[in-house]
Parts: sequence; C-alpha cells; structure tokens
Amino acid sequence: MRESVLNNKRILAVDDEPDVLEALEEQLEEFEGLVFDKATDYKTAYELLRSWSYDLVILDIMGVRGFDLLNAAVHLGFPAVMLTAHAFSVEALEKSVELGARAYLPKEKLAEIVPFLEDVLTLSHQAGWKRVFDRLGGVFTSKFGKEWQKDREAFWKEVQEGNYQPAPVILKK
Repeated sequence: MRESVLNNKRILAVDDEPDVLEALEEQLEEFEGLVFDKATDYKTAYELLRSWSYDLVILDIMGVRGFDLLNAAVHLGFPAVMLTAHAFSVEALEKSVELGARAYLPKEKLAEIVPFLEDVLTLSHQAGWKRVFDRLGGVFTSKFGKEWQKDREAFWKEVQEGNYQPAPVILKK
C-alpha cells in the first residue's frame, strides 16, 4: 500500500460494462481504506448518489445517462470524472467541461487513471483541466484532428490555460 490522497476515500464508478468496473476496482484496491461503490445502470447510480457522500464519482457517458448523472453529482458537490470510449468526441468533451466535470478520459487510458484521480482530489477545478490538457492534449488532437478547437477557440484556450470556471450551481428548493 502506498500513500495517496485516494486512501480512505469513497468513490462511485458507473459503467454499463462490468469489465470496466472490475478494471477500475483492481486499479484502486491497493489504496488503504478506499470504499469503491459501483453501478451498471442509471437508476442504481442515482440512488447511490442520493444515499452516500462521495469524494469522487467516475462516470461513463453512454448506456448509463452519464450527463444526467454528472449533473446530479455536481449539484450534490461531488467531483466527477468522465470516462468514455463510444462518446469520445469534441461535443462530449465540451459538454463535460460545461456541466462541471473535473476530467474527461478515454477508456484506452484506464490503466493510467490513478494520477488523474489524484489530481482531481488535489488540484483546483481550473488547474485540474490544465493538467488534463497537458497530459492528453496530444490524444485529443490525434482523435479529433488538428483543427478541433477552431469553432470555440477562446473557450478551449480558457480551459487549457486553467482559467475556465463553469457557471455556478444553483440549487432549487
């Protein structure tokens, strides 16, 4: 066991692919006191979000209504990371940023997820996105093409430089 900010945390992972949840669980089993909850569908995930306090939530986009769960997690004050394969697109990345996700990772980087999760727990929202782009900017460019940021250049520059702040969450009674 190693020292990590992940020790003694409670994490919820939601994915409709059980093998992804198993891989995440294996990656996180070395952390002392870490509680790992998992769900394979929206209903179960939503009930868990409403029942527990989470230090971190990891969400798939497709198959589990990931953006709806992201919205719920952010409104409840839980930092959330989007982990996706099928919805790995500029539009999904942009929506994730705007809805308040703290990171957006392709499933092909699942084996490298621990440092991203540690960053989410230790860095501010803005600094975390800067780190994501420092680490994955080349992946985004290779998947989306060289001009992928052109349509919203100012927005992406703000995100990459760590200056983007999502709109505040307004809770209704």
